[in-house]
Amino acid sequence: MKFIESIKNVWKIEELRNRIIVTLSLLLVYRFGAQVVLPGIDAAQLGGLAEKTDGGLLGLLNAFTGGAFANASVFALGIMPYISASIVVQLMGIAIPYLQKLQKEGASGQKKINQITRWLTIAICLLQAPGYLASLPALGIPSTAFLLGTGPLFYFSSVTILVTGCIFAMWLGEKITDKGIGNGISLLIMVGIIATLPQAFLQNAATRLEGGGNGGLMMVLIEFVIWFVIILASIMLVMGVRKIAVQYARRTATGGYEKSAMAGSRQYIPLKLNASGVMPIIFAQAIMFVPSLIGGSSFLKETSAGLWMQTNYSDIFGFWYNVTFALLIIVFTYFYTAITVPTNKMADDLKRSGGFIPGIRPGSETSEYLDKIMSQITLPGSIFLALIAVFPAFIVKLMGVGQGWALFFGGTSLLIMVGVAIDTMQQINSYLLNRHYDGLMKTGKNRKAVA
Repeated sequence: MKFIESIKNVWKIEELRNRIIVTLSLLLVYRFGAQVVLPGIDAAQLGGLAEKTDGGLLGLLNAFTGGAFANASVFALGIMPYISASIVVQLMGIAIPYLQKLQKEGASGQKKINQITRWLTIAICLLQAPGYLASLPALGIPSTAFLLGTGPLFYFSSVTILVTGCIFAMWLGEKITDKGIGNGISLLIMVGIIATLPQAFLQNAATRLEGGGNGGLMMVLIEFVIWFVIILASIMLVMGVRKIAVQYARRTATGGYEKSAMAGSRQYIPLKLNASGVMPIIFAQAIMFVPSLIGGSSFLKETSAGLWMQTNYSDIFGFWYNVTFALLIIVFTYFYTAITVPTNKMADDLKRSGGFIPGIRPGSETSEYLDKIMSQITLPGSIFLALIAVFPAFIVKLMGVGQGWALFFGGTSLLIMVGVAIDTMQQINSYLLNRHYDGLMKTGKNRKAVA
């Protein structure tokens, strides 16, 4: 088979083989750290915490940390504080001139932005770590599990370890990006999500196979087929592009330009159907914490409105939660696409390189045209993204799928898995094609290997 032959070719390229080994080794270190429980906590008494994080919002958070959250691990905060810091810095870059200046300075500016992101990550960890420790008793860990008590010494040592664990995870991600294959931070999140997948599937399958009223093996197979179809739909969303034809003028021997269709080389600008990736879901997920917090505040706690908000926005599979979630995703998709797809810069770069869109004047008209096309394709893209994000609620309500397994039928978890897998395969594919081997992602012509 071509695919097996391509896998063999991967190991023939020494640089690629070494990068894959480094990546797998560092990911193994991260997974090992996720099993190391914080000093002073009895690992044998963490069953209550595992039950609390089996589904719902805590289940989603536990999936992102690869089970470290439920293990009270040194990596319990995961890599999410770094992701939050990156988002904040990216958004601040729109309004703060200093960050805008750094963005234009190339590699040196990006180095300073990375340093700012790291310091902000530490600040976020210092806020989240005490909150996590304080919530452990409420999440099912009995007081007897705290072997050294919950005094200042426990808090100081545990906060220090949690912050260090997050920074170490961030370092692992950066090393994977530099010395390994793929985006390191994204791979850490993906591996964490995949780590909880087998357990979620087996728990759901066991529930189905118990007795005769849960659907049995047939329902397990139907769920697996639906999951496969959703993965294909997610791949279509990630890979979908609108190609804008571009004509490049060719310089003649006399120094002029020929702009006829025959003289120039025709290419295209790929505008992604989902240019914002999973960021709208992450933004919307963060906002969805707010209604239940407002409903539980001292001002509204005893009122009917407060009780309604607590009831409806604490259930991530509920009707109002998902309606609001879907609308926020659509809004944030437009917002994030607007700030991350620089149509003005694309038009200027096209003009400087002697390119133009047939029938559209270079400059401002090209920018307006690209902006118009982006707006048109963002609407179906955002609706498709919202449907995939809320699909776990449908699968829970209509088919009675277990909440832990349902999280893999859409939402952030599935899109991260699909997006990161495609990005990593594309990088491996480029190594193979550069060495004249057949690629992983499509069948190519037979090539003679270069030693």
